[in-house]
Amino acid sequence: MNLWLAIVLIIVALAGGVALGFYFARQYMMKYLKENPPINEQMIRVMMAQMGRKPSEKQVRQMMAQMNKLQDK
Repeated sequence: MNLWLAIVLIIVALAGGVALGFYFARQYMMKYLKENPPINEQMIRVMMAQMGRKPSEKQVRQMMAQMNKLQDK
């Protein structure tokens, strides 16, 4: 009887640890990506210049707005 109780407690503790670890890792990554966005206006300008385009400020802001909109979802 005590063996089954020990096994159940180990499984519950393992599941709780996995759930808490996932939650804290997700929170850390969301905070990291918010502080260090994967793409910024300068990167968009460089990317468009490599494609042979000279982007206007309006185009850069539109692309940033799209990126932020997709990131928020």
